Amino acid sequence: MDKIKVIITNKQKDVKIPTGLRMLVRRCCNAVLQMEQFEGSVEVSVTFVNNKQIRELNGIYRNIDRVTDVLSFPMGEDGKYDTDPTTGAKILGDIVISMETAVDQAERFGHSLQREVGYLTAHSMLHLLGYDHEDNGIQRIRMREKEEKVMTLLGLPSSSSYVMQDET
Repeated sequence: MDKIKVIITNKQKDVKIPTGLRMLVRRCCNAVLQMEQFEGSVEVSVTFVNNKQIRELNGIYRNIDRVTDVLSFPMGEDGKYDTDPTTGAKILGDIVISMETAVDQAERFGHSLQREVGYLTAHSMLHLLGYDHEDNGIQRIRMREKEEKVMTLLGLPSSSSYVMQDET
């Protein structure tokens, strides 16, 4: 991977963006691309919105009239991406995160806002790279494993673990 450009925009005023969160989002994007051994320069757009804004986007683009935590808008298909004519970078797409929902989920799951936003970013980056979890099958499990691997690499592991009991 050559160079990654992450354009971060805050379009909401409901949640104060903590110091270092933008850097975490950039590190998260970078970690996913390195894990996936992505080749070439890339551009990704990340936008922070509130619940009202993400509900509107979910309604417009997915025909689902409800709040969600994150939306992914991939610009590529089957490993082929549009490129920025000025830089030659592959345009992966857009990530939209509801900061209100991220705060709620962080509280509900008992972890930091940083971990929640990092997780949502990793989840969306995998979508931008073509991963899907709609079938609830093996792809969902693989995606979850990759998300947790990135969180661990960033020093934000899950507070819960999966322990297999030995049958003796």
